[in-house]
Amino acid sequence: MSYSLNELYEVVGISKQAVIQYEKRQELFDTQVSELLEEVELLRREHPGCGVEKMYYTLKPQFLGRDRFIELFMNLGFRVQYKKNYRRTTFSAKVYHPNLIEGMLVYKPSQVWQSDITYIEVGNRFYYAVFIIDVYTKLIVGYKVSDHLRAEANMKALEMAVREYEVPAIHHSDKGSQYIYRKYTGLLKSVGTSISMGDTALDNAYAERINQTIKNEYLAYWKPQSYKALQAQVEKAVNHYNTKRPHNHLAKKAPKAFAEDVANLSMCDRPFAIIYSEGYHREVNRSNILIDKNAIEKQTYFCPMNIKMNLNT
Repeated sequence: MSYSLNELYEVVGISKQAVIQYEKRQELFDTQVSELLEEVELLRREHPGCGVEKMYYTLKPQFLGRDRFIELFMNLGFRVQYKKNYRRTTFSAKVYHPNLIEGMLVYKPSQVWQSDITYIEVGNRFYYAVFIIDVYTKLIVGYKVSDHLRAEANMKALEMAVREYEVPAIHHSDKGSQYIYRKYTGLLKSVGTSISMGDTALDNAYAERINQTIKNEYLAYWKPQSYKALQAQVEKAVNHYNTKRPHNHLAKKAPKAFAEDVANLSMCDRPFAIIYSEGYHREVNRSNILIDKNAIEKQTYFCPMNIKMNLNT
């Protein structure tokens, strides 16, 4: 004896359309859980003692409530005392990237972007801000304020940057879990950007300095009282920093004006600088450097092996 699916639906009192809609919702939920699982694993790798409830408040998934989150990830073996349960084969090898920028000579925008996350306290709560800076022009090319530490905030900052500016040759960051998130590194690779990471905060000093500039020179005086006010004031601070705040290493110009000025200069007439740890952006004396013009024309970026310093001057 056989029955058609329509007859079975009629017996249990549901429609075929309802079943299809349920399957679609389940498929979406499974996809969201899969992506969330990746973020949870990255967070646990970075912070091994982080409990499941604290994970929830750190990541704040919009599609999943606290109790269901705790139940789900407890069942998946994320109890802190059972450390072996959360070690997965996908993380058996390190996915970090080497530092590509130490000692690098920069001479144009979008050679190197750096990014970092900072904490901002408002009232009794902490919020988070992601900034992406162009090392050469000091321009903030992307940013995002959020009430969570999910990689989604970094993605939005990066999407803003690649939408509004020429993609960089190199993206540099620390080794935080947000920067090894599959979608984040996937976007960088899709636009042809090389990924660079530093071992310490000193290796990411340009981005660290932007964090302090926005917090100490703007927000500390404006004192935002709410999340909404913080978002608006960060936007205001970024706009002012990019268009009005003079910079000592940019001929006393604001980043945007400096970027516009160097765009009208030939490559070999632009200011050069070398990237060092601790954010020491040393300008190069043109009389002490012999530039291979062919290397400049052919390469998106080049390192000290492409230059010869005259140490006798």
